[in-house]
Amino acid sequence: MTSAIEAHGIDAVTSFLESHGVGYDVVEHRPTFSAAAEARAAGADLEAAAKTLALHDRGGYRMAVVPASHRLDLHRARTLLDATTHLRLASEAELERDFPMFDVGAMPPLGAMMPMPEIVDIHLLYHDRILCAGGDHKHSIRIDPRDLLRLCEPRVANLCN
Repeated sequence: MTSAIEAHGIDAVTSFLESHGVGYDVVEHRPTFSAAAEARAAGADLEAAAKTLALHDRGGYRMAVVPASHRLDLHRARTLLDATTHLRLASEAELERDFPMFDVGAMPPLGAMMPMPEIVDIHLLYHDRILCAGGDHKHSIRIDPRDLLRLCEPRVANLCN
């Protein structure tokens, strides 16, 4: 088995989940480039699909995970992550450079994998399973949000406007 660090895309994600005993389903679909399009391609409700946002601050990266149907409240995220006023969405160039194991725009909600501090919107916990980016544009994973909490130990809060 390839290690999660050496693997790319869905292989890196599934290797990481398996190494931590987390159950998941892989959903293969046509290439998509937004969480909403991914949810539609996989036949999932937008409210039960996670959108992973990589944020950058002076102290490094942070991750916010929100329902695909919602928008991140950056001010709230700043406060909850104890970030500076410089907290912003990471650029595509930064993501390509610093996270080469994932396709840009397909980062999974697994802050522990990077590692980076993570915050998850409470609304995702209202679902038995959530659809998440699988590390590339053609695969998603379905996982129990409680497994995400157990694995990544993120802060949980209302992050959306």
